[in-house]
Amino acid sequence: MSSARRTPATDSDTPTRCAVASGPGARRDEHKRGVVLRLKRAEGQIRGVLRMIESEQPCDEIAQQLAAVRNALDRAFFEMMACTLEAEIVGVPDSDQRQERVTEVLRILSKYA
Repeated sequence: MSSARRTPATDSDTPTRCAVASGPGARRDEHKRGVVLRLKRAEGQIRGVLRMIESEQPCDEIAQQLAAVRNALDRAFFEMMACTLEAEIVGVPDSDQRQERVTEVLRILSKYA
């Protein structure tokens, strides 16, 4: 995967990092556990979908499971972004810099959500 990128709209020299992967503290650990559990659940669901396809299960049942996988991935994404947003708001003392960082997080949300 590629590393975090700077947006041309900000002057920040520090790219927004995933707080789940790099932030300090117990709250980060809680978010990280949540993201990892959701991704493991999605991984299991994907394996189940593959088995369903291989055993030629009905399309509507497969579609239902694919929707569940998509939902699990969306929840993992939003958990990760919530952690990152928390870190960007709480972790930056300067209000102008904080606003730049929040703008960057919002850019990421609008691009990938």
